[in-house]
Amino acid sequence: MTEEITRAQSPADIEQIVAKVIAELVREGLPLGVPTPGPRAVAGDDGGLVIDLPDPTLEPARRTLGVAHPHDPDGLRNLCAATTARLGVGRTGARPRTASLLLFQADHAVTQDAIYGVVEESTKDALGLFTVTTQVADREEYLLRPDLGRRLSEESKATIAERCVKGVDVQLCVGDGLSAAAITNNLADIYPVIEQGLKAAGLSLGTPFFIENARVGVMNDINAIVGAKAVVLLIGERPGLGIADAMSAYMGFDPQPGKSDADRDLICMITTHGGTNPLEAGAYVVEFVKKMIQHSASGVRLRDAIGAQ
Repeated sequence: MTEEITRAQSPADIEQIVAKVIAELVREGLPLGVPTPGPRAVAGDDGGLVIDLPDPTLEPARRTLGVAHPHDPDGLRNLCAATTARLGVGRTGARPRTASLLLFQADHAVTQDAIYGVVEESTKDALGLFTVTTQVADREEYLLRPDLGRRLSEESKATIAERCVKGVDVQLCVGDGLSAAAITNNLADIYPVIEQGLKAAGLSLGTPFFIENARVGVMNDINAIVGAKAVVLLIGERPGLGIADAMSAYMGFDPQPGKSDADRDLICMITTHGGTNPLEAGAYVVEFVKKMIQHSASGVRLRDAIGAQ
């Protein structure tokens, strides 16, 4: 093989040599993925044996191919690198490999933390947000009754009516939605960009607040009280098994009871973990709101208005 490398005259020759090396590694059963540490036996505090498993969520472990002898190793590796979907995980008989199962369980645990987590008061206090609630009694009911998450409680309606400025250009509000982690990780970055961008555009802003156990449709109840031209709701998205801290920005022109998703616009997948950066997304929100107010429309009607120009 050394002589072949010395005689190589062109990129095609080198590619042929590399292909031969990979083929030899496959025949010898050597791993082609990124090497990861294996289980390690250590002594516990009580003197007993403890098996210390490597963290399955670390990137090298997550990207290790689980197929023992793939027909096209390079093709499979490239395919797996192009997506966060669980491809090339392999199997042991009819069962998933232990590493695949541990990674799935770890990712599932992150989603549960995001869904049942609570946005810390310090996150709200940093932006001067007071808290109101929907008609949901607790998190279990929130998951089972989406309709109640779209309606403010009577006490919250009174609080908003008492504390919020009315008839402004834009009402900003934040809801936990299905991921507290989305708010915790992204709000501090995106909120100042939106606030400063809208003020720089000469638009007046309402009194911001936080809605606990919120669904997107609560925008209608909110604007029935504050009467803003446009409402922006920053809310946690449904967590996935790859990313659990993605935020969405829902926007509507004059949302009122009876209006639906067709009347709203959306920027989704706002996260630093493979989505739209919160700083960039904030700039998009500002431009979208300016268009909504310019055309007095949002959702499908905004598309029609822009298309008619």
